[in-house]
Amino acid sequence: MRPKKKYGQHFLEAAWADKLVAAIDPQPGDRFVEIGPGQGALTLRLAPCVSRLTAVELDSDMVAALQPRLPANAIVVHGDFLEFDLSSLAAERPFRVAGNLPYNVSSPILFALIDAHRTMGGIVDATLMVQREVADRMAASPGTGDYGVLSIFMQLHAEVRRVLTLPPGAFRPVPKVRSAVINLRFRPPAIALADELAFEAMVRTMFMQRRKTLLNALGPYATSRHRDPGAALDAAGIDRSRRPETLQLTELARLADYFASA
Repeated sequence: MRPKKKYGQHFLEAAWADKLVAAIDPQPGDRFVEIGPGQGALTLRLAPCVSRLTAVELDSDMVAALQPRLPANAIVVHGDFLEFDLSSLAAERPFRVAGNLPYNVSSPILFALIDAHRTMGGIVDATLMVQREVADRMAASPGTGDYGVLSIFMQLHAEVRRVLTLPPGAFRPVPKVRSAVINLRFRPPAIALADELAFEAMVRTMFMQRRKTLLNALGPYATSRHRDPGAALDAAGIDRSRRPETLQLTELARLADYFASA
């Protein structure tokens, strides 16, 4: 079937699908959720190796073409993964996740997985193909240009590991960007937080002005909490002249906990 631009479809070549399955390392007892199976390059290789596979596909034509080709332990569900209720798979937990994410919705999908891990649990890991720049941001360290909101929340909830880098020629049609495969192994938060939702709001607000000093970048959030940004930074033992992108998770946690305790 021809790829559809509106879905951002790029189909993985067979040799690279084999490499992706090897990187995933499926085991006979595993249950999987696959995001965006498309023509089934990954699905048809993964399903015979695992206990159960549920694939979620937005394109109804792909669903109709793929379902008859699947073994009995696999199904394909027609729907948007961002609207799919992962809690409906309660009987399948714990499960693993795999997928070749459309570039235009990769970040929302990543945040949806983090939210599902945080609220319901039961997700062991996710091995996902994304645009290389997105992979760089997920794995970035403090003090680098790629470090930001995505880095912080991925690393807060998961061990992030790059497992493959793919050239444009690994897909048809050939995309204009390079891709990478990232494995997220979910775990409890790397740091203790008094109020994770408040932490998220603070981080998002600060990184909207990441080039400003912390005193200025923190200002809007501190004002919304009726607190002084300078006093907050002083209480957390953080230099006011630093920039948001230099803060370690532990420093962000101290700052957020100051507001939570107020």
